Parts: sequence; structure tokens; C-alpha cells
Amino acid sequence: MSVIPIIDLFAGPGGLGEGFSSLKDPAGNPIFQICMSVEMEKNAHDTLRLRSFVRKIMKSDGQLPKSYLNYLDNPSAYNFQAMQLEYPDKWAAADEEAVQGTLVEGDDTFVNMAKDKLKARCGDNYNGPLVLIGGPPCQAYSLVGRARRTRNKEALDNDVKQTLYKCYLRFIEELHPTIFVMENVKGILSAQHRHQGVFAHIEQDMQDAGYTLHSLVVDEPETPKDFIVRAECYGIPQARHRVILLGVRNDEERGKPRTLQKRQGVSVSDALAGIPKVRSGFTSKGKPDCDWDEYVRRAAKAILATDEGRDLSDVLQPVLSGALPPSQDASRVEKGVINVYRGWYRGHLKHRTVLVNHHARNHMAADLERYLFCSAFAAKHNKPAKLYDFPKSLLPDHDNAKGVAKGEKVIFADRFRVQMPDRCSTTITSHICKDGHYFIHPDCTQCRSLTVREVARLQTFPDDYYFMGNRTAQYQQVGNAVPPLLAQQIAKVVAEYLDRDARGYFD
Repeated sequence: MSVIPIIDLFAGPGGLGEGFSSLKDPAGNPIFQICMSVEMEKNAHDTLRLRSFVRKIMKSDGQLPKSYLNYLDNPSAYNFQAMQLEYPDKWAAADEEAVQGTLVEGDDTFVNMAKDKLKARCGDNYNGPLVLIGGPPCQAYSLVGRARRTRNKEALDNDVKQTLYKCYLRFIEELHPTIFVMENVKGILSAQHRHQGVFAHIEQDMQDAGYTLHSLVVDEPETPKDFIVRAECYGIPQARHRVILLGVRNDEERGKPRTLQKRQGVSVSDALAGIPKVRSGFTSKGKPDCDWDEYVRRAAKAILATDEGRDLSDVLQPVLSGALPPSQDASRVEKGVINVYRGWYRGHLKHRTVLVNHHARNHMAADLERYLFCSAFAAKHNKPAKLYDFPKSLLPDHDNAKGVAKGEKVIFADRFRVQMPDRCSTTITSHICKDGHYFIHPDCTQCRSLTVREVARLQTFPDDYYFMGNRTAQYQQVGNAVPPLLAQQIAKVVAEYLDRDARGYFD
């Protein structure tokens, strides 16, 4: 059977598309193929294009090319150009597929481009299935984002990100896909736009376009909350709760799509197994006059001298007397360590040990003391510390922290949070690009926030998935993405509805 074309909008670094592209038939052939993906941000688009390039080579050669492995080992301009020169046709095809551009309501440029690409790929008379996927930018719908905008309601009403789903709707109206998958934050369920409920408005728009919305969680959705997919219930090592709409064109006579299959939970330590220890570094602001080891050990002694930290001696002992990580980065996984999804994370790399995007960021020295306390507290008490648990000497100079010092109840008391090793992580968000306070590594001896590769693991990106741009851009890409392993499970629901025999990682 022919491959099913996909149009991927607001694609980010390609998490949703990666999941669909990785689903195979029993013979190992891809069931879906991206015809066009659209992303506005340059670094995310660069990542998207590179991954498209790699997939095209994998499809023809059956393995990662040596030139790409060389690039993973040393992501230099020379090695990047060597890849392009070795596979010029594949690069040209990837460049044609992954489009950098901004979708604008009322502008059909990309709609017409999609029509042309579908015609070129499938022919003038194609009447087979077509799938549209994507998640309109969600910041305006996020609960925190809306809270920040309440001071300026006019700005919220006029926020272009609140109407970008209309661009998605335009593709539906013009391309008439058999099925669409639309992902967004939970805030969309309670958001208001110009005094109307956003979700009810979307439901009506889709109904008017000739589609019925289905839930991936329950057979008969009764409330908008029935469209929330809790990723941790489906084998993803992260408590990521997102609204995912599965829209089916009303002229389809195949019944209802099935729901996702529940799976065993996966912990942070399971997901990060094999990733070597690295240390943090100092920012220039407030940099101490001693080296990192000495500073961290001084901090540990200072914590033990406080009332709040005196019971942490056993968990801080490795910091005081053990060997601390020697470097801020590492480029090889630990040999012999098997993680829970080895075939998914490392499958394409086979016996190779290369590890990319694993470089710890720099932090203010004062924050390292807080990170050390938080990781030690979590190890001792089996729960993340809140500001109320902090020694007064470690409270940051913020208004809400000042309230803690006065014994007041404050918001964001968990602004410094350790990701607990024996449970799934909290939601990975793009905010991690600004600071790592909410994503502290549980190991005291590393005294740092999570690296890009670690959050990519929690998002279930394969280890050979390289993120372009500087580290800030990489964090932002990972935080905004759909977990590929969740996307693959959604893709299987879609494939089976379209009468395709599909095989994913869990099969």
C-alpha cells in the first residue's frame, strides 16, 4: 500500500512528526511520510530539516550515515558540509520538505504550497488518506501565560497566538484531510477570547468544517477534560498533560478510532540511565575565588551547620569526601548500562557510545548552594523541598521568598525543584531555557540543572536526534515539543483507523 502523506504545521523541532515517521508496517516500511512541515523559528527549523535529512538517508541506506555520526562526534561546519556533499539529493529533498515560515491568518501562501507539494508527491488524482498534524503555539493559552496577561486584557484579546489555530483550521478547510491531530495546552479548555470560550469555539469551527472530534482517552467524551492526554499514563517519563484532538472527517465510515493503550510508568532514573555525570559551572556574576569542588564542599558544610540542613549529613557525605564529576560535559554514554527504552533511545546508534547535547550550564554561585540543598533534601525526605524548608541564608532575594522569611504563605514556593529519581518528571517546558531552577538534577554531587540531552530523554527523543542552535535555543525546542514516543502511539491509532497494519516500539 502507498505511504500516507502528512502535513505538519507549527512543527517545532519535529517531535510529532518523528513519532508518525517512525511507525512501520510489518515489512519495516514507513506508513506515513511527511510531505511538508512548517516552522517559524530558525533554530527549530534547522533541527527539523536536519532530522528530515537523516530520515531520508535511513530509509534508503537502513542506517545512520558515517558523515552524520562524524557530525554527532564533532558538530563543526566542516562536518555539516560533508554531510550535505555526500547526500546532495537527500539534502535538497529535506530542504524542500521542511519549510521555514510564519503562518498568518488570512494568508493562504502555505496552504497553496501544501497543495502543490501534495500534487507533486501524490499526483493530480490522489484520493487516498491525508493526515494533518500540529500544535498551534500555546503560550497565550497556558495558565501561567494568561495569569501574566490579566493586567492587560486587551493584549490578551489581541494576542495573535490565540488565533493561530485559525491557520490550522484553514488547512483543514482547504485540504480536507481524512484525519487531523491537534495538540495544545490544558489552558485552552478554560481560555476565553473576546468573551467566548476558546474550546467551544474550536469545536464549532471543526463541526462546521465537517469533522467530529474524538478523544484518545475515552470512547465517549462528555466534558472537554476528556481530551486531556496524560503522557505518564502511556509510558512517557514525564507528567505532561496536553489537550490532543483527533478529528475525523464526517464522510469516513470506519466507526470510531480506538483510544490509547495505558502503559507502565517510567521514572526519571530509568530514562536517564547511562548518561554520565557532569558538573555545573559558574556564571561570571558573583563568581567565587575558589574552584568548583571547593565551593560545593564549602556549601555542603554550610548547609549542615543550619537547623534545616543538620540531618542531611548522610546524603551530603559523597559531596564532602567523594569524587565529584571532573567535567561540565560528556560525549559518551556509560558502557553496560541498560535503560528502560534502550532500543528507542539508542537503537539507531547500535554499538556506538556517542552522546550529544550533554553539556551542563553555568549557574550563579548562590544558586548552586540552593541546588545542593534541594537535591540533598529530596534524597533524605523523598520529596522536593519548598521555600518553607530552606535555611534562611539560602532564600533568594525575591519578593515571594521575603514572605517566607516572615512566615507568610507565598506563591511559587516550589520555584527550586528537584526532579525526583523514582517517579516521572514534571512537565518539561520551554521556560527551562531561561533558568534551570525547576529542573534540578537529583544527584547532589552534580549540583546542577538538567542538560539538553537529559530533558530530551524525558521527552523521549532518540539520542541520535541532534538539536541545532545554541543551548538556550535547544532547551526551548525540547520544551515546546510533543514527546515522539507518545506521538508514535497516536500515529498507530491513526494508522489502524485507516486500516493499516502498524508496528511501533511497544509491539
